[in-house]
Amino acid sequence: MLPPPDGKALLASLIHPGEVARLSPQELAALAAELRRVIIEQCSAGGGHLAPSLGVVDLTLALFKTFDLDQDRLIWDVGHQAYAHKLLTGRAERFHTLRGLGGVSGFPRLSESPYDHFGVGHASTSISAALGMALARDLSGGTHEVVAVIGDGSMTSGLAYEGLNQAGGMGSKMVVVLNDNEMSISKNVGALSNFLSRKLSRPAPQRFKREFESWLAGIPRIGKDLAMFARRSEDSLKSFFTPGMLFEAFRFTYVGPVDGHDIAAMSEVFEQTKGMDKPVLVHVLTKKGKGYDPAETNPTFFHGVGRFEPETGLAPPVLGGGPKSYTEVFGESLCRLADTNPKIVAITAAMPEGTGTDCFRVRHPERFVDVGICEPHAVTFAAGLATRGYTPAVAIYSTFLQRSYDQVVHDVCLQGLSVKFFLDRAGLVGEDGATHHGVFDIAYLRHVPGLTFMAPKDEAELAQMVATAFATPGPVAVRYPRGVGVGADIPAAPDPLPLGQGELLRDGTDAVIVALGSRVYPALECAQELEAVHGLSVAVFNARFIKPLPEAQLLELAGRFPRMLTAEEGCLAGGFGAAVLELFADRGALSGLTVRRVGIPDLFIEHGKAKELRALAGVDTAGIKKAALELMGRG
Repeated sequence: MLPPPDGKALLASLIHPGEVARLSPQELAALAAELRRVIIEQCSAGGGHLAPSLGVVDLTLALFKTFDLDQDRLIWDVGHQAYAHKLLTGRAERFHTLRGLGGVSGFPRLSESPYDHFGVGHASTSISAALGMALARDLSGGTHEVVAVIGDGSMTSGLAYEGLNQAGGMGSKMVVVLNDNEMSISKNVGALSNFLSRKLSRPAPQRFKREFESWLAGIPRIGKDLAMFARRSEDSLKSFFTPGMLFEAFRFTYVGPVDGHDIAAMSEVFEQTKGMDKPVLVHVLTKKGKGYDPAETNPTFFHGVGRFEPETGLAPPVLGGGPKSYTEVFGESLCRLADTNPKIVAITAAMPEGTGTDCFRVRHPERFVDVGICEPHAVTFAAGLATRGYTPAVAIYSTFLQRSYDQVVHDVCLQGLSVKFFLDRAGLVGEDGATHHGVFDIAYLRHVPGLTFMAPKDEAELAQMVATAFATPGPVAVRYPRGVGVGADIPAAPDPLPLGQGELLRDGTDAVIVALGSRVYPALECAQELEAVHGLSVAVFNARFIKPLPEAQLLELAGRFPRMLTAEEGCLAGGFGAAVLELFADRGALSGLTVRRVGIPDLFIEHGKAKELRALAGVDTAGIKKAALELMGRG
C-alpha cells in the first residue's frame, strides 16, 4: 500500500528548494515516492489532509523544477494541498509537528516561511491574490513569475471567476494552474465540473496526434504547412470540446489538459509559459490520493483524516460505540423532520459528509442540493426557495458562513425569509487552526434584526433546537461544536423549546455562571469543584438563546446574585457576554452587580488539539474556575 522507500533519503539531502531543478528524472521519481511516504506516515500518526496532498506531489515537483521560488511567487489555493511544498521548503525536519500546538501549520502561512507567499485556508483565493502580486510586480518594474495553483474544487466558486475576469481584462502576465482532480472534499458538482471532465488528452488520441503530425510534416514541400493547418484545426476543434473555450473567453491562453503525474511533461509546459507575456491557464489532470491505494479508492474519507494504519488505511476501531457526534445528531434530526415535511430542502456547500447531510442525500435526493464551494450562492439560493414556501436548511461550517454575511443580512433576514442555518464546527475546532475556528459567528449574527439564534448544551438539546428552528417563523440559526456529545439521551420526537427561555441547572448563593452551548457542562463541573474544594455556592444557568436573549431570567439573576460570570466558546468582542452586559446597561441592572466574561480573547487562536486550545484561551473548566475565583476575590 505504501510507496516503496527509495533508500537514498533525497529529501534530507536537499538544502534549498532550487536543488529540485537539478535532479534527474529517476531522482525526481524517487523523491516523489519519498514525499508520499512521509506524508502518509505523518497523517496516519497525527491526522491531516492526506488525499489532496498526495494528488499534487508530482505537480509540486514540476513547479519547483521550473520556477525559482526565491524570485517567483507561488500561491496555493485550498492550502491543504501544500504538504509537499512544505517538505521541500525547509520544514521536513519539523513535519512531525504538523498541525500540533506550536508546530507546522496545516496551511501556507506568511509568518511560517518566506516560500509561503500567501496565507490560505478557505478556498478560491489564489487567482485574486496572484493578480494583486502580478500588478505589484508590474508597478515595481519586476520580471518574476506569479503562479496560482487552484484546484480541489475551488473552481466551483464565484470568487475564482471574479479573479479570472479581472486578470484577463488587465492582461497581466501570470500563470494559473488548474489542478483538476474532479473532486473538492466530496465529488465535484455542477455544470462546470461536467465541462471540465471533457478530456481530449487520453493516451491513444495523443499518440495518434503525434504520429499523424509527424507523417504530415514528412511530406515533401507542403508537409510543414499541412502540419500547421492540422494543429490549427485541432485548436478550433478543441475550443468546442474542452475547457479551452471557457478560459479563452476570459482572455487566458489555455494549455492542456496535461497529465498531472508526468513531471517531465508538466515541466516542459511550465517552461513554455514562462515565455508568454500574458495570462496563461495550464489545465492539469491529477488523481486525488495518488500513490496510496486506500486514498485513491476513497478520496472523500482521506481528504481530512484522523489516525489510521498506514499499511492498510484502516482507522482504529471505536470501542464501546460512544456518544454520537453533533453532526450525526443534526443530520438524523433533519432527516426525521423531512420524512413528514415535504417542504424541507437541505443545502450544503461541497461538504455533505462534514455537515451530516449525506443521510438526507440518500433519503430525500430530490430535495438535497450541494452547491459546491459557493457559500454566498447557497444562502441566496435558499432565500429564493423560501419565497416559494419551502423551508431550506443551510448546513455550513461556522467559519465558512462568514463568506455569506451579506447574503444572510440582505437576502434572508431583511426579507424575513424562513431559512434555517445550521453552523457546524462552532467554537475552537483544533488542528486546522485560525482559518477554521468558528469563533466569530455569535458576533456577526446576533446583531442582525429578525434572526433567532440558539446554541445547545448537549446533543439532546441540539435535537430540540432543530425542531425549534422549523417550528419558528423567519430566519433561525443554530451553532454547535465539532466532535461527539456528552452521551445525553436523544428524544425520539423532540419538542420545540420556548423561545427566549433558558434553564437554571444548579442554584446557589455566592455567584452565578451564565453559560452558553459547549461551555455549559464545563461550567457545571466548575461549580461542583468550587463547592467541593472552596465551599462556594455557585449557580449555573444555561442560556440556550443568543437571540432573543432570555431577558427576564437574566434580569432576575442579576437582581439575585452580586456576581455573575458569562462563559462562551466565541469571541468576547461583540459576543454573548457582551449582549448580556448590553441588556444590563440598558435596563439599569448593573448597580451592585459585578460581571466578568470568559470567552475567546481578541486574537487569532493557532492550531493544536482543541483541548489544548481551550486551556490556552481560558475557556475550559480550569479557565472558568480561575475566572470565578478571581470574581469572588479568591484568585
